[in-house]
Amino acid sequence: MASRDALAATILRHGGLLAYGQARMRQVSSLPHADADTTPRTLFEKIMARHLIRTEETDGTARAGAGAFVRADWRFIHEYYTGMCTHMLTQVVGHPAPLHEPDSIVAFEDHLSYVHRSPVHLAQGLVGSVRGLSDAHRAFVADYGIRSHGVLPTGEGSEGISHAVMAESYALPGQVVAGTDSHTPHSGAVGCVAFGVGTTDMANAMLTGAVRLTVPESLRVDLRGRIPAGVTAKDLVLHLLALPRIRAGAGVGKVFEFTGEAIAQLSTDERATLTNMTAELGGFTGLVAPDAETVRFLQERRGVSAQIEDWMHSDPGAHYAEHIEMDCAGMGPMVAAPGDPGNGLPLADLAQRARVDIAYGGSCTAGKREDFDDYFEVLSWADAQGLKVPEQVKLYLQFGTVAVRDYCEAQGYLPVFERVGAEMLQPSCGACANCGPGSSTDASQVTVSAINRNFPGRSGPGQVWLASPPTVAASAILGELGSFAELQARVAASHQVIA
Repeated sequence: MASRDALAATILRHGGLLAYGQARMRQVSSLPHADADTTPRTLFEKIMARHLIRTEETDGTARAGAGAFVRADWRFIHEYYTGMCTHMLTQVVGHPAPLHEPDSIVAFEDHLSYVHRSPVHLAQGLVGSVRGLSDAHRAFVADYGIRSHGVLPTGEGSEGISHAVMAESYALPGQVVAGTDSHTPHSGAVGCVAFGVGTTDMANAMLTGAVRLTVPESLRVDLRGRIPAGVTAKDLVLHLLALPRIRAGAGVGKVFEFTGEAIAQLSTDERATLTNMTAELGGFTGLVAPDAETVRFLQERRGVSAQIEDWMHSDPGAHYAEHIEMDCAGMGPMVAAPGDPGNGLPLADLAQRARVDIAYGGSCTAGKREDFDDYFEVLSWADAQGLKVPEQVKLYLQFGTVAVRDYCEAQGYLPVFERVGAEMLQPSCGACANCGPGSSTDASQVTVSAINRNFPGRSGPGQVWLASPPTVAASAILGELGSFAELQARVAASHQVIA
């Protein structure tokens, strides 16, 4: 811990991180990397070694617990933080600030693009106030010519949720991505190290290209067995969140490396659900080693012909602070009871099924292409049976990015969604951030949601059950919590009675 303490002490003596950065880090570059090191290392450690920056206070190693700076390949920010970050930059270096490699900075206006339809903001008269965040964000983009993904021309919805777009369009295997959002680890699905930072760290990274961290330990999650039909990555992570070791804090601050034969069965979209919800697991980031699926994803989504380099894997014998094995073969659909994502239990064990007032499918966690494939599988089946969302239930489906929306249009999904009674929403964080349609308006309301967290007040005053995309869609049709298989069984039973 000595190097971390020395670094922290020196930063304090300089008057803070930004002042330290200006005094010590005006010209930064990565350390030369030596491949001759034969010590078994995790993939995280290897990526860190290729991005470490030496300063007088750091020893240039990726030892767990050491204070360090790493060069970021990508830095991104969204409108909640841009105004504050701009203020810090102006205070320290004036305006305009000399941004380091501005071509590798991406700005997103994704959280507030539905604020004009946000129940809580409308009820409390906050719409005008939060518009100031968007104004400051747009001013920063205009002043610096930063690459930007903003609000759609209609004024409703945005080009995409920041971390979802980063995985779709920017992050590459072996890179380091830093963003001002706890769900930045989403991009770890493509084999990079992606983690969230605060405003001060981002302001320093804007000026220096370097991001500060205390090097974390790694935790290995081995996903064993064949994943049953109807079970998604959301079910896997809700099971993981409910494990006593995780609830006791085993994953706090750690790198979650997801491995095992079940990983090969998951698409990159599904892997992103695992890495995204590292935030709920308490981790620093989540990571999946790149493989043939990663190559397919990058080629299909971006036209990028990526090659997986020989070093891009963890070595046999690498050290992990924790090792968790999960047998996926016996798993079924999961839900998490209101109040905490760790309140997970098998849906089949839930004898009393909560009625549903709102069903919400969207957010970074559940607004990807494959998530919409799942919504479509359930809702197209329901449509074929002549079923619709009951009058007392509202179903919202919100795209994570415009690319997902365009995919759904091309696949012919939208007419089916509309026929069964879903309200389609343009990309935005929306109800997940309690900032758009799909949030509850009364404490008596019950929501089944595919978002990543269900803390009290997260998506309105009502109770929120977390579930997978197919369970959300099935529950919307049933009017109560239920899986797709249960919906099919109930319809089959009703047909038998009629016959």
